[in-house]
Amino acid sequence: MRKIFSTMSFKWLPGVEEVTIKARTVTVVGPRGTLTRSFKSVSADIYGDVAAKKISVDMWFGTSKQTAVLRTVCTHIKNMMIGVTKGFQYKMKFVYAHFPVNVNISDAKDVIEIRNFLGEKVIRRIAMLEGVTVDRSEIKDEIILESNNVENLGISASQIQQSTKVKNKDIRKFLDGIYVSEKGLVVQDD
Repeated sequence: MRKIFSTMSFKWLPGVEEVTIKARTVTVVGPRGTLTRSFKSVSADIYGDVAAKKISVDMWFGTSKQTAVLRTVCTHIKNMMIGVTKGFQYKMKFVYAHFPVNVNISDAKDVIEIRNFLGEKVIRRIAMLEGVTVDRSEIKDEIILESNNVENLGISASQIQQSTKVKNKDIRKFLDGIYVSEKGLVVQDD
């Protein structure tokens, strides 16, 4: 059964400077930068009210599975707003039993090299996606990934974790790897 009209709306987050919507392409501007995302694959209307600082996502004659995309679109736009105001941060820890994992980070902070994983001679190089920076933490055996775009940040973290996957061994015994230990925001609330 199709619902005649479904809608979902929300207010801009505080600190967002501008939200532009043109042909289902949303651009969010904040103090940390600009993020743009296209929602062309979604058959919904996206409206922005600058005076009321409000965004509405509408769908006409959608099935229940089609209308479920409304909340998804709203959440994507909210994540963009959080990214340009506060920024996202993941912390990753090195886990090893015997061979210490060595990590080199490029000067531009966009490429990470993993050496001596399980004593292997192979060097694993992982390039971060656009807008993601990687840096060392003050804590031993920890790196910090930061970005405004939470999706690029998550993909970069997963590429690091999957590059240190243990193969041809019992993973219950060989727990070595680089794992996400904490997720948070760059700018913490007081």
